[in-house]
Amino acid sequence: MSEFTNVSVAKKANVYFDGGVTSRTVVFADGSKKTLGLMLPGSYQFTTDTVEIMEITSGSLLALLPGETEWKPFEGGMQFEVPAHATFKMDVKSVTDYICSFLPVS
Repeated sequence: MSEFTNVSVAKKANVYFDGGVTSRTVVFADGSKKTLGLMLPGSYQFTTDTVEIMEITSGSLLALLPGETEWKPFEGGMQFEVPAHATFKMDVKSVTDYICSFLPVS
């Protein structure tokens, strides 16, 4: 899918790490949410509230996912899932475009 239809977009950007990571929140008619964002090269750590699926649309990074001891590479066309209430790290190697989908906690 190259575009989303029938959505609302928050005007205010989500800005993290002094602008190293930015995104906009997109809300769908069914109430589900995604963020569309951009990460500049650097190291970042996030903690999730809900299950998140990170889809990398372009760029490249290494991710250290919860419970893992080895960093895994991801690039455009790949995705990974992070459980709710978990911390994960990313070492972004090049400017990276992403979509983060937030799933309901069951």
